[in-house]
Amino acid sequence: MPPSTKRTAALLAGVLIAALAGCGAPTGKGNEASAPPVVPKVAARANATPQHVAPPVPPGLAGMPPVLDPTDVYAADRPGKLSPVVRNFPARVYVPNTKSDTVSVIDPRTYKVIETIPVGHQPQHVVPSWDLKTLWVNNDLGDSLTAIDPATGKAGRTVAVSDPYNLYFTPNGTYAIVMASMDRQLVFRDAHTMKTAKTVPVHCAGVNHADFSMDGRYFIVSCEFSGELLKVDTVRMKVVAQQKLPLKGAMPQDVKVSPDGRTFYIADMVANGMWVLNGQKFTTPELMPTGKGAHGLYVSRDSGEMYITNRGEGSVSVFDFARNKLTKKWRLPHGGSPDMGGVSADGKVLWLSGRYNAEVYAIDTATGKQLARIPVGSGPHGLAVYPQPGRYSLGHTGVFR
Repeated sequence: MPPSTKRTAALLAGVLIAALAGCGAPTGKGNEASAPPVVPKVAARANATPQHVAPPVPPGLAGMPPVLDPTDVYAADRPGKLSPVVRNFPARVYVPNTKSDTVSVIDPRTYKVIETIPVGHQPQHVVPSWDLKTLWVNNDLGDSLTAIDPATGKAGRTVAVSDPYNLYFTPNGTYAIVMASMDRQLVFRDAHTMKTAKTVPVHCAGVNHADFSMDGRYFIVSCEFSGELLKVDTVRMKVVAQQKLPLKGAMPQDVKVSPDGRTFYIADMVANGMWVLNGQKFTTPELMPTGKGAHGLYVSRDSGEMYITNRGEGSVSVFDFARNKLTKKWRLPHGGSPDMGGVSADGKVLWLSGRYNAEVYAIDTATGKQLARIPVGSGPHGLAVYPQPGRYSLGHTGVFR
């Protein structure tokens, strides 16, 4: 037999033996330890069924910019971290004077009022828009919003809006939410045109302040005159829970979420402290005393502390998030009525309106020392420090993420 014929016969014999070896008895209890036939890796890959893995669902409200740090909702607010949108805006402090129907504009470098802008009747807050391009003055009794261009500091168009006591924006920038306090409504409007999308009646009195969960899917609202809290579903634009605060005559004010997104703090002027609430469970909150007339809540640039204004005693309490306790109290010399405000872009100065003293306070955040006391119009309220770090605004006097 020629060599090639011998090699062919040998190969056929090998194939036959392998085939016979693979035709043994069916696997049973007596064969459990037998090794399965080895399948060549290339053949296994060729015959494998493709695995279709669904992409991960993006966390948070649809359209909301992704959270930068799942442990810190304020991660975008670090000192000087200005968005390209606002980087060239002049640093200013805009002060709405409720009884003067004006906005005082302060240059923070000189601590001087450089302009006074006439606006509508009873301006309550100056609110940065979601896209950071406009400042909206909430003319509560004037039933209007006045736009200010932060690039020039000049007033622009006025939009008719009923009872705009305060203004917020959904985290995806779709809607503005008007806190219509006397109308007893939450009004969802187009964030740019301000046209009404949905009106949500509320069964409480004095809706005024709010803050959103880390994922943006719900927000907590305070009802000042009936002492209640609401939990609102952002997507459904619907109140999903409501509770009465466990103190007679409670008057909840500003609302702020903790850096880790687990806890909401609600200042209360009558309770003289802030309520500590589990937003997800929405169970009865506990009270942490801070000082008489607790009103505004502001987070430091490093997310380590929160400043609580005690309007009734002229002081600011400092709360340490990590230690879960109050660590300091700063008292204004000669008293005062610290109300609403914000932190400078570099985090070094806390700016607050003096509601009953027709003045604004600048406070050193390192020492608590008063840096300036600036005369403004009558009844200064929700002042806005602008610009501030952050990618977008949730409203009020500047809640940035």
